[in-house]
Amino acid sequence: MCACATTIPLRSALPVLAIQSKMADLLGSILSSMEKPPTVGDQESRRKAREQAARMKKMQEDEKRKKAEFRKRMEKEVSDFIQDSGLQKKKYSPMGKIERSILHDVAEVAGLTSFSFGDDEESRYVMIFKKEFAPSDEELEAYRKGEEWDPQKAEERRRLKEQAVLQEQEASQTQVRAASPSSNYRDKYSHLIGTSAAKDAAHTLQANRAYGCVPVANKRDTRSIEEAMNEIRAKKRQKREEEELGAGSSHNS
Repeated sequence: MCACATTIPLRSALPVLAIQSKMADLLGSILSSMEKPPTVGDQESRRKAREQAARMKKMQEDEKRKKAEFRKRMEKEVSDFIQDSGLQKKKYSPMGKIERSILHDVAEVAGLTSFSFGDDEESRYVMIFKKEFAPSDEELEAYRKGEEWDPQKAEERRRLKEQAVLQEQEASQTQVRAASPSSNYRDKYSHLIGTSAAKDAAHTLQANRAYGCVPVANKRDTRSIEEAMNEIRAKKRQKREEEELGAGSSHNS
């Protein structure tokens, strides 16, 4: 009985040990799969990334704020320009592409006309015009060339241009009149060519039969095919008979 008392606890302890071993292996795999704590280098990289993201966000917010302030200022200037009845146009100082785009948008909303001028990006500027004083093509061309627009000089150039066109038309008409003959050549040479033109007289000419001109009707063969063939056969037969008669007479001699 003592031997039985000592063997029972040993058998019951085996399953417990196996379960504990499996649990230890599972816990070890879980611990090994867990992320390792970041090193000093990783912490520094993350800190720099956060700082850069914060700077970018601040720059975007500053840019947005500047755009809003610039648009508000342009709206105020455009409103003052519209209310001033003595102004027809307004020229702005050179500005960047974004600022020009904002100003064009403000002018369009206000019902104005706007254009950008300048050869390179650094010198490009915006001009706004009231609708009733929209620029002409000549005025826009002057601004594109970097010239100042003078309405009086433009009117003088337009008048001179129209005058030059009229003079050119008159000169061309004078040349046409000079090229026309002053008299009719038929009247001048009527004693040589007569009063009728050669082309008109040609229709009255008649063909002279003495020069071999035969009417078409005379050239047409009105015989039938059968009649023509019979005539040909008769000529051949007559020729053959003449040849036979000629041969007979020579034989008799």
